[in-house]
Amino acid sequence: MSNVDIIVLAAGEGTRMKSATPKVLHSVGGLPMLEHVLRSAKAFGAVRTAVVIGPNVPAVEGFLKEHPAPIDIFVQTERLGTGHATMSAAKFFEDDKNANIVLFGDTPLIRPQTLDQIKSLLDGDADLVVQGFEPDSPTGYGRLLVKGGQLTAIREEKDATDTERKIGLCNAGAMGFAPGILNKLLKLLTNENAQSEYYLTDCVELAHAQGLSVQVVKGDAADAAGINSRGQLAAVEAIFQQRMRQQAMANGVTLLAPETVHFCYDTELEADVTIEPNVVFGPKVIVRSGAIIKAFSHLEGAVIGEGALIGPFARLRPGTELGEKTKVGNFVEIKGATIEKGSKINHLSYIGDAHIAPGVNVGAGTVTCNYDGFGKHRTTIGADSFIGSGSLLVAPLEIGSNAYVATGSVITENVPSDALAFGRARQTNKDGRGAKLKAELRAAKEKASKAK
Repeated sequence: MSNVDIIVLAAGEGTRMKSATPKVLHSVGGLPMLEHVLRSAKAFGAVRTAVVIGPNVPAVEGFLKEHPAPIDIFVQTERLGTGHATMSAAKFFEDDKNANIVLFGDTPLIRPQTLDQIKSLLDGDADLVVQGFEPDSPTGYGRLLVKGGQLTAIREEKDATDTERKIGLCNAGAMGFAPGILNKLLKLLTNENAQSEYYLTDCVELAHAQGLSVQVVKGDAADAAGINSRGQLAAVEAIFQQRMRQQAMANGVTLLAPETVHFCYDTELEADVTIEPNVVFGPKVIVRSGAIIKAFSHLEGAVIGEGALIGPFARLRPGTELGEKTKVGNFVEIKGATIEKGSKINHLSYIGDAHIAPGVNVGAGTVTCNYDGFGKHRTTIGADSFIGSGSLLVAPLEIGSNAYVATGSVITENVPSDALAFGRARQTNKDGRGAKLKAELRAAKEKASKAK
């Protein structure tokens, strides 16, 4: 079986994106589209990977240089077509030892199993393999011309005849070359076409003319979905989200309204999790078995324990760790905090930079005042404590186990275990002063209104 190297062409401008961000760094499911392609290459088992980029794109070059996997970077200095872009990486495949698969950085939905199919044919008798698909409308795509079970040519639409434009089988982009074949065919490419460019797709006709075996892998149209505009980006995002939803449900997750749940590329949901409508997952979220995420909640950088109940309208920010059977209710925000087993924060609270031990009840309207304008400070609450509603906990602060903080308190000093803490201002009642004050305010308002 052949080893396979991957070459990713990522030099396209994508000017229709109308963005300062290079096209291949726009995200699908929270991950740059180029990274989707690189991850598919890695999951497939590519021996080496090269990426061809355009000139003067420091963001893409920096992204690749900081990538955890080793990647060879090549620059296509002139925009002379996909064949020319591949030629720019000639040093990468000049030894002809391995097979090569050429991918595109703006087709992020290509899957490892599609690459496996290409490799399988290359391990057989195929010298060149093309990924094909049948879109609802073939307009705009290169057509695959097949005769006697062999692919004879790929005709770009601008160069196709009227008869060829009626063909429904189209080029999906990916192309595989047996060892030694890519170098051989690139040397024969010319730019005699409507665009005066070197088309990589012309390798098919050249290979057929030399008696080489050229075959087609017919795959899912989604694998071929390319991005050149914001509209296409949205369409690919929709396909990605549908894939994630289907995978989640296949793994035992209940989605009450699947089409309303938004996933990130790395969302992890265990079996028997229930997700209500309009939930958004940002990066780095893990939800353990039996947890329920109620409607309109937003989670990012959070680990949710078994049997936890979240929301509705909860916001979990990075650094949130919730133990089993915890409750985080409506309009509660948590950031950088660990909430241990069975603790509850049910209503209208902010808990940031905190550690809450098991069995704690945090009342409505509680705020950990963690930021002093210059630095963040932590709040620690011991097991089985009760925090009354409307409490302001001014960090740094430690509240012992089994403590009780009275409702409406501002707590600025540590609270020992088993203690009852009050932090209220003394209340004073002025008899009759309320009615008098209301009359004065009403008169002032009427006077101001007449003055207008």
